[in-house]
Amino acid sequence: MLLDAETLDLAPRAAEALAPLAGDPRFKLEMPAAQLEIVTAPHPTVAAAAAELARARADLAAAVAGPFRVAGAGAHPFASGLGPLNPGERYEAIGAEYAAVAQRQLVFGLHVHVAIRGPDRALAVYNAMRSHLPELAALAANAPFYEGRDSGLASVRSRLSGLLPRQGVPPAFESFDAYEAALRWCDFDDPRQWWWELRLHPALGTVEVRVPDTQATVEHTAQVATVVHALAIDLAARHDAGEALPVADSWQIDQNRWSACRHGLAGTMRDLATGRRDETRDRVAALLERLGVDVPLSDRAARQREIAADRGLRGLVAWLADGFVSPAVGPG
Repeated sequence: MLLDAETLDLAPRAAEALAPLAGDPRFKLEMPAAQLEIVTAPHPTVAAAAAELARARADLAAAVAGPFRVAGAGAHPFASGLGPLNPGERYEAIGAEYAAVAQRQLVFGLHVHVAIRGPDRALAVYNAMRSHLPELAALAANAPFYEGRDSGLASVRSRLSGLLPRQGVPPAFESFDAYEAALRWCDFDDPRQWWWELRLHPALGTVEVRVPDTQATVEHTAQVATVVHALAIDLAARHDAGEALPVADSWQIDQNRWSACRHGLAGTMRDLATGRRDETRDRVAALLERLGVDVPLSDRAARQREIAADRGLRGLVAWLADGFVSPAVGPG
């Protein structure tokens, strides 16, 4: 989130803010004029990617200092829900097609790419990973406030993204040919408009997980990326061992996805095979144990509410900005 340094409101001046960093491939404009994107290079480990992200966040904060600040969350706590788009042929075409809905996309997400060799292997991982989007969303839910009010949700971001088509839980595909046919049917000039919360990235050759909210700190970002990476490795290994990975119906996954949006880690989810209802925190903890990942289950949305209750919404945004280049955030 690009912020006005005085008001801490969103500042729709991203092109101006990035001018001192022109030519640096780590930073790019996105569709909203108040949004900046940090892009890390491919890395063999999450730790290496997180180290680059830490340097990039620090460099960005220093470059924009003075008129601007930067912060990470799934949505700005008090800004207007409508904002201008950046200029450019691609964004102007999206704005022309989706009208005011495009201006509602003041949302901020964390995208984690994992390279999976072989199209059929990548497709098997993609189909199975769909079932785990709710757990990942619950772990990363970080947007409880919207337009100056508590939304009542752990993350309002997915509801705003869902105003556009091809959002939320993606479809499963029985073959890579079926995936290619779906892209052809949509007749995209730009396959990046396949905006689901999980997708195969045809240009980069990755499985791209798009469900997490932007995280306040590098530490939280690395935690989410660690889980995504471990899950992809686990599913690929099971596929390689000859296991038929389960493929759930999108509507069932979406039922759990709503719980993640509404309650984060504090809700319940149903087992996709048996229908048994489990506490979300227990379900996520069991997944982490199976993957051998030691990540704390901190409630990001609850922590935002604690800070807001103590400092107000402007104080909350200041706290988010303070943590942008800091690895430490107290537990919820």
